[in-house]
Amino acid sequence: MQTPAGRLSPQPWMIAPETRAVLAALDRGGADARFVGGCVRDSWLGRPVKDIDIATHAPPDAVMRMLEDGGVRAIPTGIAHGTVTAVVDRKHYEITTLRRDVESFGRHARVEFTDDWKEDAARRDFTMNALSCTPDGLVYDPFGGLADMAAGRVRFVGDARQRIREDVLRLLRFFRFHAHYGRGAPDDAAMAACRELAPLLPTLSGERVHSEIFRLLTSEDPGHVWRLMQADGVMEFLLPDAVDAARLDRMVALQHALGEGADPLLRLAATLDTERAGALTVAEDLRLSNAERDRLCAIVEPKAAVSLADDAPARRRVLYRVGNAEVYRDLVRMAAVTAPGPVALDAVKAALATADELESLRFPLAGRDVLDLGVKPGPHIGTLLRQVEAWWIGQDFRPGREECLGELRGRIALLPPP
Repeated sequence: MQTPAGRLSPQPWMIAPETRAVLAALDRGGADARFVGGCVRDSWLGRPVKDIDIATHAPPDAVMRMLEDGGVRAIPTGIAHGTVTAVVDRKHYEITTLRRDVESFGRHARVEFTDDWKEDAARRDFTMNALSCTPDGLVYDPFGGLADMAAGRVRFVGDARQRIREDVLRLLRFFRFHAHYGRGAPDDAAMAACRELAPLLPTLSGERVHSEIFRLLTSEDPGHVWRLMQADGVMEFLLPDAVDAARLDRMVALQHALGEGADPLLRLAATLDTERAGALTVAEDLRLSNAERDRLCAIVEPKAAVSLADDAPARRRVLYRVGNAEVYRDLVRMAAVTAPGPVALDAVKAALATADELESLRFPLAGRDVLDLGVKPGPHIGTLLRQVEAWWIGQDFRPGREECLGELRGRIALLPPP
């Protein structure tokens, strides 16, 4: 019989009506249920809780029946593996039957259901994820997760190599968890396992790697973990062009100084030492969306160079050439973190504010205007428009439509007779 390691004070998510409805249905059916995983971990640490997972000794078909009898919608999301999703007023609760591994095939293990809480906890990746909590707040900690959290130590349950071989993604999860929960030097056994098994990383799908890398990059200080991954050879098998951790540090510091939220794609771009072809490779490897791919390429190979030393007219010229306010803002931030010396925050803010002017930088003429002035169709129409546009840009975009038409008439008058 396990002894509780502590007590969690009542949390809003624990006493929410939706949660109580799910627990009541399970209790009426005689199921022993506990909260498990991240909701327990983050509540203990005083962090926001995202997902609420529940474990029970009851088999999944019985869980389905209990929920339905209790008026709770039940979805057999992974019933073959013991998982049922309960839905109450749009809130989702994953309920999984306690399991133990019978045979492991990498990520896909053959499992049996059990009523042993410690056996189920032994399947978890890290000790801080092996916690469970009863509905009244008693916390069970079979592998020392509470002490590890207090020490800022991310430690695998059992043998680190075995845990990673069961699912190679756990190697990346280790670094992501160290970025979000770790303090000081990482666990030696975990690091040794990560070094040894890093060559297995290319077997992972790009979508899974994308998720872990972007979540790592949203941490408060991802740069030190990025360096660990470089030093241990992990990046060699993951993102070989993502080598500039110092620039990542500067991007994070800039986002903090500007009061902006973490932007993982921009932080990733800061690490890259590559051009468009390399960015396309990264986009393919991480299965980025088309929008993310295009944004990354626009950052690493910009249409125009942004300089924070530019005056307002020069900034507007660059903005006009880039033609996209969000891309221009990305380039401003990149200019700040790649500058050879210190950059004044006011200069960055002024350049970012320039992006708001894009809507007013619309060239007021088109090919129809040239034709309406009696010029016959031909390549000279484009030439005339480009000439007037260059004049308009040189006037800092101030001339309106009538002034631009006047300039166009003047240039038409200089054309040789047909």
